[in-house]
Amino acid sequence: MLKTLQKHGATLAIFAALTTGLTAVVNQLTRPTIARQATIQQKALFDQVMPAEFYDNNPLQECYLYTDPQLGPGERHIYIARKDGAPRGVIMDVTAPDGYSGAIQLLVGADFNNTVRGVRVTEHHETPGLGDKIELRISDWITRFTGQAIAGASDHRWAVKKDGGEFDQFTGATITPRAVVNAVKRAGLAAQNIPARLSDLPACGESHE
Repeated sequence: MLKTLQKHGATLAIFAALTTGLTAVVNQLTRPTIARQATIQQKALFDQVMPAEFYDNNPLQECYLYTDPQLGPGERHIYIARKDGAPRGVIMDVTAPDGYSGAIQLLVGADFNNTVRGVRVTEHHETPGLGDKIELRISDWITRFTGQAIAGASDHRWAVKKDGGEFDQFTGATITPRAVVNAVKRAGLAAQNIPARLSDLPACGESHE
């Protein structure tokens, strides 16, 4: 009996080792493909918030860590869009902290002339059928930001209509669109400070030690 158990144990150990090794090999082989697909998807998302004619560089290769409470807590990833070497705009990782069901993650593209170029929601937990209209697959509401200028912090147009602004709220759900409008406005204003700080920003992945 003992020899039988030892034999089965050895067989299982060999099988486990082979399975682990095969998994590691498959992971190594598929990692470049997965990374490439993720890059393609992120580039496609970037093109939705920053018109392709605004830049001729690869913003993914010009990623910086940026700290500004206007964009959300902690360090944020920002990506610089350049045309002929000159900074033309920025794509920002932004958090709207005050959604109905928690924080809403956004990708906001803005130029350096006080104009928002595009916005997309990347993550949220808003109520299906109500607050989820911020998603492009549900509604085109999020496209209303495209090309909208911001005339300073006191620009009252940047609010939902219930608050005297120009942006529609959703039937039965005002908190969600209000949170997004306010976050996009803050981000658009914050973008104007980025060019002056650009030379001092650490690159993404750069150690702070």
